[in-house]
Amino acid sequence: MKFVFLFAVAIAVPQFSYSAPAGDSSEELNVVPILKYDNVHGPGGSRNVEVETGNGIALSRSYSFNTGAQTQAGQYSYTAPDGAPVVVKFVANEFGYQPESDYLPVAPAFPHPIPQFVLDQIAFAAQEDAARARAHPNDSDES
Repeated sequence: MKFVFLFAVAIAVPQFSYSAPAGDSSEELNVVPILKYDNVHGPGGSRNVEVETGNGIALSRSYSFNTGAQTQAGQYSYTAPDGAPVVVKFVANEFGYQPESDYLPVAPAFPHPIPQFVLDQIAFAAQEDAARARAHPNDSDES
């Protein structure tokens, strides 16, 4: 979570342009201005941070302390390379970082359907085990 904040700030911090030295074929770097940066400290160590950059990155985060543990909640947004707006809401507390977004991958529901070829292989293995047990009734699987 710190990475996202630091990434947004690191991209937005420089307020100048940089041109490569003469003879270097690289292009001029574009610098992204910080449009808004509010960091308001409240009672008991709480605070609210809001950052907006010239390239459309926005971050809003609040910090609070509950029973000695720090809790952070907020959201960040940016524009994906395909032009889609991405919004990620999050909470970070004693249970870890918990993001929510339509753009985050979702694990398949469990239990998921078992493919037929797997079921066939399980049945075949059970038939082999049963045949082996009939052929050698006194053998044990334990060593």
